[in-house]
Amino acid sequence: MYRKRLVTIVIPLALWGILLALPVPRGLTPQAWHYFALFAGVIVGLILEPVPGAVIGMLGVAVAAGAGLAGANAGESVKWALSGFANSTVWLIFAAFMFGLGYEKTGLGRRIALNLVKLLGRRTLGLGYAVALSDLCLGPFMPSNTARSGGTIYPIIKNIPEIFDSRPGPSSRRMGAYLMWTGLATTAVTSSLFLTANAPNLLGLELVTKAIKITFTWREWFMGFLPIGVLLFLAVPLLTYLIYPPEIKASAGANTWAGAELEKLGRVSLRELVMGGLAVAALALWIFGGQRFDATIVALGVVVAMVLTGVITWNDLLEYKQAWNMLVWFGTLVALADGLKNLGFLKWFAGLTSGLLTGLPMLWTVVLFVAIYFLVHYLFASLTAHATALLPVFLVAAAAVPGMPLKLLAMGLCYTSGISAMLTPYASGPSAIFYGSGYIERKDFWRLGLIFGIIFLGVFLLLGIPYLRWYLG
Repeated sequence: MYRKRLVTIVIPLALWGILLALPVPRGLTPQAWHYFALFAGVIVGLILEPVPGAVIGMLGVAVAAGAGLAGANAGESVKWALSGFANSTVWLIFAAFMFGLGYEKTGLGRRIALNLVKLLGRRTLGLGYAVALSDLCLGPFMPSNTARSGGTIYPIIKNIPEIFDSRPGPSSRRMGAYLMWTGLATTAVTSSLFLTANAPNLLGLELVTKAIKITFTWREWFMGFLPIGVLLFLAVPLLTYLIYPPEIKASAGANTWAGAELEKLGRVSLRELVMGGLAVAALALWIFGGQRFDATIVALGVVVAMVLTGVITWNDLLEYKQAWNMLVWFGTLVALADGLKNLGFLKWFAGLTSGLLTGLPMLWTVVLFVAIYFLVHYLFASLTAHATALLPVFLVAAAAVPGMPLKLLAMGLCYTSGISAMLTPYASGPSAIFYGSGYIERKDFWRLGLIFGIIFLGVFLLLGIPYLRWYLG
């Protein structure tokens, strides 16, 4: 055990040291290359996790700031080090965990979960499709997939595994791990299917319009991804069932048992009604108040209301370790990922990539642009940051290529903002939430992210790009 842990410590440090020893690539500053070396070591550390991920994140930020890699002076370094905690998505994730706590403390989550089991609980696969359909119904109306997953889907489905004695840890594979991954992978698909299901989609549309003076409508977006979206949506619960199978596959009599448990719960309590009312209010503001109310402010307002109305106590909030752990972990990773952009590493990488693709057949150029853009998301802790940093660079580089089908490329790049959301535990808000549930082990999450990433990207490139080319004429 000690030897294994020592290996997981040595490997990230060795990678960091090797990269530091290599010559600085042409076009990069020594500061940017040294920062990337540290970042690479942190990512490998997160994969191997010799210590908790939040500690690795804090260590990376502390070393970068202390070594002056992220700022010209001490003041700028500390400002950068704490910048992740000013990110709205980080606090939205924190609020999402508090929503889940409210569902748990009031018993509302268990009541809703029991109703789902009563309706579709004969087989675990049926529950997987129930989770997927819940996300599909909300997708077109909620521009924040973090709010959708964290405020509605996750707080409800986290109660289902517990009914079947599946909890984070040794029993997670009984059912919980399957449902959590199904929920995340489905969110990734619906985030690409609807223009209004993911905030980076709308940002991407704005960036495309500014960079190359091309736009597309909600209908064009939907129709351009529809065949692939339907295929992936229908496949996700089944693929997860086959690749990451639950131990409990059939639950004979589960619906009858769930009905009996609902009778034991009795009538809906006042606290459940308050929690339900607050959840509905948040959902309504997320759907209809997007122009006026930021999703994070809505979520934090509901958390305050939960404390004031007694749904949860202040001590409940302080003692919820999972939420605070995720706040620190994701806050540090957002800052680390932003550092790559601030130091010019990502711009250099995008320019290098576009230069290597010149001279290829046009369709192959589009496919490789999209594939590289998708895979580079391993370097980002935010879908929005990815689009902001690289989308304009890729578009401007592509526009310089004679005969480039710019609308095809622009839509292809933008669609990846959704389907890349499950690549890593830090790839997006929903990813951090479902990983933070504790049901999916670290090694399983990285493995599943790679497998589903290959599947999603492969289907999109082999079928989606040709279809989109035909659709756009």
